[in-house]
Amino acid sequence: MRSETPCNDSWIFAEGFDPAWVVAPLRGEAVELPHTAVELPLSYFDETAYQRPFTYQREIPWEDRFEGREVALVFEGAMADARVWVNGQEVARHRDGYTPFEARLTGHLRRGDNLVTVRIDGSENPVIPPFGGRIDYLTYAGIYREVALRVTAPVWIANVKIETPEPLAAETSVRARVWLAGDGRAARIAARLLDADGREAARAEVEASGGEAQVAFDGLRGLRPWRPEDPALCTLELTLTSEAGEDRLATRFGLREARFTPEGFLLNGEPLKLMGLNRHQSFPYSGYAQGRRSQERDAEILKWDLGCNVVRTSHYPQSRHFLNRCDEIGLLVFEEIPGWQHIGGAEWKAESVQNVRRMIERDWNHPSIILWGVRINESQDDHGFYAETNRVARELDPTRQTGGVRFITESEMLEDVYTLNDFILGDFENPQSNRPRTALRSRRETTGLPHPVPYLITEYNGHMFPTKAWDQEQRQAEHAIRHLEVLDAAFGDPAVAGAIGWCFFDYNTHKDFGSGDRICHHGVATIFREPKFAAHAYASQRDPAERVVMQPVTFYARGERNIGGILPLVVLTNCDAVEIRYGSSLRKRVGPDRERFPHLPHAPVILDHRHFSGAEMGLWGMSWEDCEIVGFLRGEEVARRRYVADPVPTTLEVAPDATVLDAAARDEARVIVRALDQAGNVLPFLQDAVRIEVDGPARLIGPGTAHLAGGTTGFWLRATGGTGSVRVQVATDRFPAAVLDLRAE
Repeated sequence: MRSETPCNDSWIFAEGFDPAWVVAPLRGEAVELPHTAVELPLSYFDETAYQRPFTYQREIPWEDRFEGREVALVFEGAMADARVWVNGQEVARHRDGYTPFEARLTGHLRRGDNLVTVRIDGSENPVIPPFGGRIDYLTYAGIYREVALRVTAPVWIANVKIETPEPLAAETSVRARVWLAGDGRAARIAARLLDADGREAARAEVEASGGEAQVAFDGLRGLRPWRPEDPALCTLELTLTSEAGEDRLATRFGLREARFTPEGFLLNGEPLKLMGLNRHQSFPYSGYAQGRRSQERDAEILKWDLGCNVVRTSHYPQSRHFLNRCDEIGLLVFEEIPGWQHIGGAEWKAESVQNVRRMIERDWNHPSIILWGVRINESQDDHGFYAETNRVARELDPTRQTGGVRFITESEMLEDVYTLNDFILGDFENPQSNRPRTALRSRRETTGLPHPVPYLITEYNGHMFPTKAWDQEQRQAEHAIRHLEVLDAAFGDPAVAGAIGWCFFDYNTHKDFGSGDRICHHGVATIFREPKFAAHAYASQRDPAERVVMQPVTFYARGERNIGGILPLVVLTNCDAVEIRYGSSLRKRVGPDRERFPHLPHAPVILDHRHFSGAEMGLWGMSWEDCEIVGFLRGEEVARRRYVADPVPTTLEVAPDATVLDAAARDEARVIVRALDQAGNVLPFLQDAVRIEVDGPARLIGPGTAHLAGGTTGFWLRATGGTGSVRVQVATDRFPAAVLDLRAE
């Protein structure tokens, strides 16, 4: 029977690499996986610090169960050029930092202890994508995803691809192609299909031939389709039996039909306007090296907090934990191969074509994935190269369309969907541009094609208007407005399948990008995933029956803006009216600004000169008064925010994403710290140092002191393997200590 045992502890880590280390015990630091080779500061660091070799080593003790079995180490991801030795013999080489690989131990193991040595080279090797040019993100070295020790029979199930032809028919079908690995002896496959509620829907038995088996279930009734609002996941259980033994594998999948057309995107035959954000997989301090819970939480924030229905995995395949959670919660995914603008030589291109193959073969059963990205992000046209990436993608998975993200216009369209980064909003500020303020260009202008084609906007804003959480209020309002303008244009044009903004959160980057601090402040959330005002441009588009959103874009101070005052006041909301109550007498109720935003599901309320005279909220030098902003639906109050004229630090809010850590999985939990005034609003310009102390079976990722920025900061805790109480104390010189009690179980 198959077993997959986590192999994430008891690794020894050292900087550099010496060939002698492949046969001798390594002197170094004891570490656990996921692990980053160099823990960088939050900002102002040297990104070349990890661009060199590192070595990991671990002993695998012999076990009697290895006898006559197939044994392998399965690496989920290591950056970037990985080589693996067992007892001095090289058994694996993998030059892709974003997909799994296996190190076969069978034939190299001996009784007693077996020495496994892994060399990781974080150098930006010009023959490995995405390297060779400049990239606007970091590729942190290390074994940054999990490793498992897999033991199977000598014949085992290597992969399975599940297809669901005609998923919307009254009687549906499920097809599975099963690949076997091993010594080639005869085998039989027993298949069992479970519906989304865990009930058996069908079973079958087939013989394997030539290392493959085909399983078919026809005439299936009652299987719910996979939808964002009801992400019904079925399970295919496979049991392989041969003279060599038995192997089992369970795979989840969903019945759904996803299609990009010239008239928009259709999911299960129904039109759906895509609205989402781009996501990097990086975290402060730990780089790429965070586990299941952190990956899942990012998906949850995108879907549940920000109201997105799609995410693009910019610019590489991301963690299986992230994709699994997208499957579970109904978040659609556009996944793409590694790269950023640069196309290398023949060896580089060959590796990139392999990137396509590895990505698709790993992820083809995820119902959340609706589009394969088979072009290097923002690269120039290259007919032969992209003809081959498209050919491979279509050969491997004819059920999904291909896309290729470009920012050049009139680019050769070899893919099924013309996917474009449209940064035209902001070009009106360019002195060399005669174009007026424009949210999106027309499909005809950007494609240059006389006929309509499927069309998706894959980036906008971002570097055109970087905004920090502590930037002045007017910039915050403009930041939100620009996101709203693009969304409004996308919702108003049936030719546009949707729009995916740049980007989810701020991220660390190379010196050639960002604000000089090695951070691109392009996100609608901070690097700790704390929403900026613009995040609510997305959240406010959801149905208020699901969740009421009302976020005024204001720090509420008379002197924060140029000239003074808080008008025009943008309120990001899905309410149908907002009332402002200033002081003891002023009351104004205003509806959504449909004149400026006619197409959004929920236009913002904008209070400005149309509703107020210049003196109604007082003039410079007059007393500044308290204020309430109240949201209404169908005449009933559903939301209220209070702002005080004299904010003072009152509460240090410490908010964890979870209060229980999975000890065995070395789980992580994010904690957000907010400095609040007496009305519960964040104090955006409070910059106090925050001291963090952790007691119990968990440790802090990053330094023990953080600083408030935009009135907030954050950190992650990681379980250390033991169980019991975890106490976290957070304090500043201004606030009394806040104590957070968690448990590791």
